[in-house]
Amino acid sequence: MKTGLVLEGGGMRGMFTCGVLDVFMENGITFDGAVGVSAGAVFGCNYKSGQVGRPIRYNKKYCNDKRYMSVESLVKTGDMFGVDFCYNVLPNELDVFDREAFKKNPMEFYVTATNVETGKAVFYKCSDGGERDLMWMRASASMPLAANIVEVDGYKLLDGGVADSVPIRFFEKKGFDRNVVILTQPKDYVKKSNKLLPVMQVKYARYPKLVEAIGARHVRYNLTSAYIDEKEAQGELFVIRPEEGLDISRTENDPEVLERVYQAGRKVCEDRLEELKNYLGA
Repeated sequence: MKTGLVLEGGGMRGMFTCGVLDVFMENGITFDGAVGVSAGAVFGCNYKSGQVGRPIRYNKKYCNDKRYMSVESLVKTGDMFGVDFCYNVLPNELDVFDREAFKKNPMEFYVTATNVETGKAVFYKCSDGGERDLMWMRASASMPLAANIVEVDGYKLLDGGVADSVPIRFFEKKGFDRNVVILTQPKDYVKKSNKLLPVMQVKYARYPKLVEAIGARHVRYNLTSAYIDEKEAQGELFVIRPEEGLDISRTENDPEVLERVYQAGRKVCEDRLEELKNYLGA
């Protein structure tokens, strides 16, 4: 049996996931592999490095720092989240990312990005938490219109959620047959078509396959949600999700809201901890 963990994105809804993952770490719950999408990648990497509390800590501390996230940064650089601050200053100086622990942890860690030239998902297996890994994490979390296209390893990439928001089928194909999925939307959530599609069509006119993928994202998402619900009902998948809508912006900068959503993740996980342990055979 290979246990897998699938982490949905959603910008600052990812604070819910951080709460869940911290409870996992505090209770010694481990997996053979994990795959993160967007926020699930940039926050989920702390699960592999074993750093309890790190993402909620730095997000609360720097969420109003213009170097971290601001419209000013978006206008000046094309990236709402400051690239140098988020992927250099923060992990190397201000709240150090434990690369050694990340490297030593045997859990496989994949990130999901979208190839803008094909509109398809690309999966990358991280190795040591170094600069190349961080480039892929950045690509995974680079939201259309709010970030520049990231070029790495011959690919042109944006947010992994465009092509595959919850890559459960990818993990099943990789041989992970006992999977846990952490979602950041409640059970009754239905994704609607993107209202900004006309803007996307202009912005990404050179990448028609990307525009096509953005236009059909809600269809793929809802089909995947139905698949997850079916597997969950059959006892073949364990799903942790918010009990209700989290009422938080993807670019939330209120520390109290971030803390509330983080605590919601902790509570849901704590309430289902024994059920989870039984599912995993712990």
